[in-house]
Amino acid sequence: MTTIGLIGKIGAGKSTVARRLEELGAQVIDADKIAHEVLAEADVKREVVTHFGASVLGGNGELQRQVLAERVFGLTPTHAAALTILEKIVHPRVRQRINGRLDHLQAAGQATGKDAKVVLDIPLLLQAGWGDACDCLIRLECNETVRQERLKQRGWSDLQREARAAAWDRRAPGPPVPEGKITTVDTSGTLAYTLEQVDRFWSALHPGRLPG
Repeated sequence: MTTIGLIGKIGAGKSTVARRLEELGAQVIDADKIAHEVLAEADVKREVVTHFGASVLGGNGELQRQVLAERVFGLTPTHAAALTILEKIVHPRVRQRINGRLDHLQAAGQATGKDAKVVLDIPLLLQAGWGDACDCLIRLECNETVRQERLKQRGWSDLQREARAAAWDRRAPGPPVPEGKITTVDTSGTLAYTLEQVDRFWSALHPGRLPG
């Protein structure tokens, strides 16, 4: 099994690259999707409400992720402390699910004799300690003006973008990684330009197997 990790700031294009790798045959493990599933678990909701209050629940009894995000993403020490609490609740469960998925794919590959390609789409992948689990890394480099414009197109306010940047900066830069393990993809240009680079990366893993 070959494990590929994606590293880059929010808005840099990790989801786009992950989708293309999935189209080419990789299995994608999306940590954000897993986190949403974890937050829907009854015991997790109870623990979140214990720490953050019933105001984070909607009328349907489900956690309001936007309300929760406003509590944990911000520029103050209070926001930082709240994010730490939420991560202690959610991250161990997410890590357990990811490890379970990796073990399943590893076993499936051994049973079939195929070298599965697995993509880890995990925010702050290096900072979260997943670097050693990856055989190679794709570093997404995006012009800051382009990245900010993409976040604006998502409807994010200036304050929301500043809050996410502050959360990133508190964890940056992360542990060092050997440069020989990293492939850089420039995501500042057109979609076609980004996909061309991803295809070249995949071709190096699978010579002659790109779609016609």
